[in-house]
Amino acid sequence: MLRLREIRERRGVSLRALKKASGVAVSSLARFEAGQGDPQLSTLQKLAKALNVTVAELIGEKFLKKGG
Repeated sequence: MLRLREIRERRGVSLRALKKASGVAVSSLARFEAGQGDPQLSTLQKLAKALNVTVAELIGEKFLKKGG
C-alpha cells in the first residue's frame, strides 16, 4: 500500500508543493493517493526524494531490527 498521502500530510506538504518538488503531475499524485494505478519505480524514487523518505517507507515496507 502506498503511504503517499499519510507521509505528505504528516510533513505538511500540499499536492502542488509535492508536484513542484518531484515533477509528478498533481492528477497522478491524486490518483496514487486514491489507490488507483501503480507508479513506476522512477516515480516512486522522485516522490521519496521530494518527501525525504526511502522508497521502502513510501510503499509501506517495514523492517525488523537485528537483535531485537
